[in-house]
Amino acid sequence: MPKVLAVDDEASIRKLVTVTLQNRGFVVDTACDGQEALDRIALDPPDIVVLDVMMPKMTGWEVRKRLRAGEKTKDLPIVILSAVGEFEAQLQGMESESDDYITKPFSPQALADLVEAMLDPKKKEHLAGEHSKKAAKLRAMVDIMHRAHDND
Repeated sequence: MPKVLAVDDEASIRKLVTVTLQNRGFVVDTACDGQEALDRIALDPPDIVVLDVMMPKMTGWEVRKRLRAGEKTKDLPIVILSAVGEFEAQLQGMESESDDYITKPFSPQALADLVEAMLDPKKKEHLAGEHSKKAAKLRAMVDIMHRAHDND
């Protein structure tokens, strides 16, 4: 059974992710901040990480940066959880083919589908095309926001 590490400072989100993914047959471990996540990954690496962005002690971006810098974790799949409207953050979360994102509030089914797809080689091929489409849309939205801000 694939193992997921769910990282979020909100207990209710950790519980939602845990129950959702356990119902799909995943083994789920949790961490409440970035440092705890890195410690757990060092001891027992998961197959995929579901990672909140805004957390105390260490942001999800810092955790992601450290994972990408590690030889054993550089290709570890990561699903970034970001708040709706954080277009630049979502785009940053898609810099690696090993990453994808889902916005909060999120559909538990959509999260489970995304995690399954990222771990299944056949589904991951389809996901790569969707990933490119999402990234292109986000780039366009970020460009529009920057132009609007520059004109103010």
